[in-house]
Amino acid sequence: MNVHAASPLTATPSGRPRARALGIRLDGTPGPANALTDVPGVEIGYTTLVEGTSVRTGVTALLPRGRADVGLPCAAGRYALNGNGEMTGGSWLDETGSLAGPVLITNTHAVGPVHRGVIDWTVANRPDLARQWLLPVVAETWDGYLNDINGSHVRPEHAVAAIDAAAPGPVEEGCVGGGTGMNCYGFKGGSGTASRLVEYGTARYTVGAFVQANFGARRELVVAGVPVGRRMTEDNPMEDTDWFAPGGAGSVIVVVGTDAPLLPGQCTALARRVPMGLARTGTTGSHFSGDIFLAFSTANRGALASGFPQSPATDEDYDTLRHIPWGRIDPFYTATVQAVEEAVLNALTTAEETVGRDGHRTPGLPHARLRTLLEEQSHPTGD
Repeated sequence: MNVHAASPLTATPSGRPRARALGIRLDGTPGPANALTDVPGVEIGYTTLVEGTSVRTGVTALLPRGRADVGLPCAAGRYALNGNGEMTGGSWLDETGSLAGPVLITNTHAVGPVHRGVIDWTVANRPDLARQWLLPVVAETWDGYLNDINGSHVRPEHAVAAIDAAAPGPVEEGCVGGGTGMNCYGFKGGSGTASRLVEYGTARYTVGAFVQANFGARRELVVAGVPVGRRMTEDNPMEDTDWFAPGGAGSVIVVVGTDAPLLPGQCTALARRVPMGLARTGTTGSHFSGDIFLAFSTANRGALASGFPQSPATDEDYDTLRHIPWGRIDPFYTATVQAVEEAVLNALTTAEETVGRDGHRTPGLPHARLRTLLEEQSHPTGD
């Protein structure tokens, strides 16, 4: 198969094969790029840092309304399955039910410089917003197995560059951006994305997911319902050496976005469905994994603003939010679960074997072996 000639559904812009290129059967209908960027307006950018033998890290920027509309709020909500991690700005997001800026993802010890970088970008590009207060949303997962995480390699300008690089359309996956040094199920993990279309009356909405996948023990891995991890235990250096972290440690950040009109509480409900998509890939949720999720809706443009009032309230000063009735929200839950599952599998299939600090090595997911195991399940001996 010539993946370089494949569609965005089966290959990344650089030609890395996505899950569908391996014949993995997945539920639901994806958008044209099968990515969070299928939600109109969403842009994603990366800064990838690979230097010498020890630097394997980076920054990912997710812009719900693109650079042009930073500061225009989206309805939003968040949920933490396990709190061994960090997402800044969450208290204000909970208070207002809105997200007005970019979401940045990096490594655990780089949250500070990335947070500063978001402020620097805003001061330079949106001084009107910087005159008020800024509470950037920055999330992290731990890449210290492959990356010199205690070094000052990620700097504010790398966050600025990731925001400036953000673009719509097909998205690179695997060993890029904040996912550069991450591992998943004992294989190389990292950045992954997927989307699903939801028909609603005569309308069609998109639900997209982006994951920074750095979680799961090898024995847990499930692909399309097949428990392949227990039959792929060979070449598992993270768990077969005296490395201190137990299998399953690491963390996962997931961002879900949609153009469907949702209330902030409904966004939180979507975020609560993320663990079901992760569980389809096998994880049971490690105590040592920070599993933190955020969901937003780009509908209801112009609502949920919370700047300082410039004059007394009038009879016209009301926000109006159009939203999907709670009784009809199930298809959006389904789309979230399906998109999250495929985003994890895309992170695994697109990532490549990586050697990093102290000679630590993480193998890539063996595509041929995975195909064989899935085919055996489809055509068991004796059928």
